[in-house]
Amino acid sequence: MEPITQIIIYLLIGLFGGFMSGMFGIGGGSIRTPLLYAAGLPLLDAFGINLLVIPFSSFIGAISHRKNIDLKIAKYVIIGGVLGTVTGAFLTGLISTLGLAIIFIIVSIITVFGIYFNRLFPGIAQKINPSTKTIIGGMFFLNFLTIMRGGSGGSLNTPFLRMIKLDIRKAIATSLFATIFTAVGGAIVFWSRGNIMFSPALWVI
Repeated sequence: MEPITQIIIYLLIGLFGGFMSGMFGIGGGSIRTPLLYAAGLPLLDAFGINLLVIPFSSFIGAISHRKNIDLKIAKYVIIGGVLGTVTGAFLTGLISTLGLAIIFIIVSIITVFGIYFNRLFPGIAQKINPSTKTIIGGMFFLNFLTIMRGGSGGSLNTPFLRMIKLDIRKAIATSLFATIFTAVGGAIVFWSRGNIMFSPALWVI
C-alpha cells in the first residue's frame, strides 16, 4: 500500500472515531481499534495507538467539563484505574491475537451491559457502597476489563460513578479527567513493548 494511501486511511479512522465519540458519547476505541486492525496493523499495535489517542481527546473533554470534576473522588478513580489498566496491559502481551480478538468481542458485550447496569439491575446498583475501597476496587476491575480490548475504562467509569450516587455531570467530568491518566499508564506499557507505531498514531491523533 502506498504511504499516502495509508496516511489517508489513518486520518479517516481518526476522524470517524472522533466523530462517533463526540456525536453519540461512545468510546472512540470501539471504533478505532477494529478499523486499525482492518487497515493491517497488528491487534496489539491497534490497542496501543488507541490508548495514545485517548489522553488528547479526554484532555479536551476534561477542560470543557472542568467545573464538574470531583477531585476528591477522582484521586481514587485514578489510583484504581491506573493499577487496573497497567496490570491488564501487561497481560495483553501474553495473549495470542485470536485470544485478544475473542476477549475484545466479549468485553464489548459486557461493556454494553455495564453502561445500562443501573437500569438492568437497579437493586444491585442501589446496594453499592461509595467507600474508598469500593471506588478503588471497582475502578481496578473495570479498567482491567476494558484494557483487554485496548480501552481506558471510560465507557464503564461513568456508569459506575453514577452507581455511587455521583451527579451525572460530575460522573462524566470525573471519568474524562481520570481516563487521561489511565490511558497514559496503558500507553506506556504498550510503548515499552514496541506496540505503538509513531506514524499511524500521529495521523490518527
